[in-house]
Amino acid sequence: MNSERDRPEFAIGEESLGKIRGHDIELYQDVERPYPPILSRPPYPEILETRKEIEKHINELLGMDVIRKIEHSEIVVITTPVLITWNDVKSRLCGDFRALNNYTKADRYPIPMIPHALDKLENTK
Repeated sequence: MNSERDRPEFAIGEESLGKIRGHDIELYQDVERPYPPILSRPPYPEILETRKEIEKHINELLGMDVIRKIEHSEIVVITTPVLITWNDVKSRLCGDFRALNNYTKADRYPIPMIPHALDKLENTK
């Protein structure tokens, strides 16, 4: 790896996606399994054209190793896919995680305000 362009953390082109492996993020939740029914909702009804576009995005994500197929025996939490389109040309696949906000614990780390930080630095040597 000679430059940042060769590193897997950076996306190089339109079709690539940067990946960071070995970095864990701790998420805290207030709910134990089995999850409430609101977290595992059925997909929203979509027209055939939209469903095809969602399937296209899913296949792209599978090909980039961002998501994987699951076995029927696996216990997983899923989200409802939502397709966001721009000018009927470009589209992006998102997940509707709004219900999850009711069950996650806030882990706030306030960023200091820049003027306060500068005031503290002004009096240092």
